Formats: sequence, structure tokens, C-alpha cells
Amino acid sequence: MCTDAPALVEAIRSLAVRGAPLLGIAGAYGVALAAARGFDVVEAARALEGARPTAVNLAVGVRRAESAYRAELAGTGEPTAAAVAALAAARALHQEDAEASTRMAAHGVALLDELLPGGGHRILTHCNSGSLVSGGEGTAFAVALAAHRAGRLRRLWVDETRPLLQGARLTAYEAARTGMAYTLLTDNAAGSLFASGDVDAVLIGADRIAADGSVANKVGSYPLAVLARYHHVPFIVVAPVTTVDPETPDGASIEVEQRPGFEVTEILAPQVPVTGAGGGIPVAPLGTQAYNPAFDVTPPELVTAIVTEEGAVSPVTAEALAELCARSRRATIG
Repeated sequence: MCTDAPALVEAIRSLAVRGAPLLGIAGAYGVALAAARGFDVVEAARALEGARPTAVNLAVGVRRAESAYRAELAGTGEPTAAAVAALAAARALHQEDAEASTRMAAHGVALLDELLPGGGHRILTHCNSGSLVSGGEGTAFAVALAAHRAGRLRRLWVDETRPLLQGARLTAYEAARTGMAYTLLTDNAAGSLFASGDVDAVLIGADRIAADGSVANKVGSYPLAVLARYHHVPFIVVAPVTTVDPETPDGASIEVEQRPGFEVTEILAPQVPVTGAGGGIPVAPLGTQAYNPAFDVTPPELVTAIVTEEGAVSPVTAEALAELCARSRRATIG
């Protein structure tokens, strides 16, 4: 349980709280928590915002609650009222994300049916994008779940998602509890799965989408996009409009978080005796250096479509994304 902003920052950094939409929600609630407990809200907001650099939703949620706090404080001079305003902003964001999840699922299923008429979809996904990362039923996983409920999902292929196994630990759990047919595979088995003709579409989420349509998602996503292009399989990204960052011009401008090397050199298994610095069992010689980016970036030309709560963008271009964001802003104002 996080009882203050520093505890929440640590939960975010350690991935106890993770997933782009949920990070935004948690960031907003973190600002409200700091305000309610009388801490320095600006300091808490900056700490939360910087906890993970790649996922833009975290900063969006933090700034939204902080703006509500500042506006109320400037108007009334009452810290208690300002804290209430921050909490209201966090709750509104939470509700909006749940609604966005439902709309993304509907748009995603419609797109799948358009691209793959007849149903019986065999979908490959990477990392975790269900209710564990969202105020609703998720992003990419929500589309697969809607297809399952409509009787149009034949199988969900679940990448294990090394090194922290979010697919094996989390997505497989979500698939099992919904009763959908799913199969877990090692990340490096994806190529042979494509080659066998057993993948109809790839569905992933996103942590940041640049203005040109470049997509940052869990490391391992880019190789799937390359495989999908070679095998003529649709590669679809599902994310709320808030994940599109107009201030990030292209993929090269996305800061990719580098994670600790022990996540690669050790198997993190707290239930077994601790023998390594990261709390797990070493699988590489002591002192081995590890390359461990949390994300990779897929260029827009490899993305078939980006599905948001406002609809799908295909082909993916800077102009189409700009219009999508403008349409979303008009809808919000209206």
C-alpha cells in the first residue's frame, strides 16, 4: 500500500505499478495524495513525473491533477479545497480511461473484422495490456477480449515478454480468467509461429506514440513488427489518444528507459533462496554486463493502424495523428 508520494514513486520504478494508462491514473492520484497529506505538491509531482521517462501517460496524469490543484489554490487559497480538486481530476481521468477502453475495444474489433473477414482470429500480443494496466479492460487485450466475447477469437498467442515475463505472469492470467483460448510462447518462438501461418494479426499497446507515428512499447515489439511486415500480417497498436505525444516529433526523440542489468542476468524468484544482488538466481557469470532497454521503437511505416478511443488511423502519418488529436480536443471541449 502506498501512503505517500515517495512510496508510489518507488512502486512505479519497481514496476509494481505499470502500464501506460494505469501510470497516468496512478500519477494523478499520487498528486492528490500528496495534496491531501500536506506535502509539497510541486515536489511530489516532479518526482512522480520522472519515475519512468518513456511512458507519456504518467506525465499527462500528473500534470492534469497538478493543474486542478493549482487552479483551485489560486482561486480560493484553500489547500483542502485544492486537494479535493486534485482528487476529482484523478477520479475523472480514471473514469475516462475506463470509457476509452470500451471504445478502443469496439473500434479494434471493427478493424479486425474489416481486415480479416470471417472471424476466427489468431492474435499475437506482447507484454500486458489488459485490466491490470487500465481503468477499464485495457488496450490491446481489450480488443482481443471483445473478439472473444463475440465468438471471433480462435486463439490468443501470448509472448512471455522477457526479462520480467509480463506476458507469462500477467497476460496469461488475464486470458485464463476470461476463459479465452490462449497459448504462451517464448519470445524467440514468434518467428516460427509467423512462418507456420498461425498468426492473423499482432495487437500491442503503447507507452508513447511520437507525432510522426513512431511507437514505443515493451522491448520485443519492433521485431514483431518486422516479422509481421515480412509475413503480410497486420500490426496494430491500441492506445488512448493521451499516449500520442505531439511534443515528441519522431522515434529518435523518444527517451528509452534502461532497466537494471540484474533483471537479465538473474531469474527474479522471491520464493526461492536469494543468492543474487537482484533477489534472484544468477544465470550468467558474476560481473556480466547486460543490455536491458525497457522499450523499443517501431517506425510508423511498419504499423498497419493505431486504434484509439476516437477511432483508427491507417495509414499512420503525422497528418492523420494530428487530426485525430485535434478531433479529440474538440470532443473534449464540446
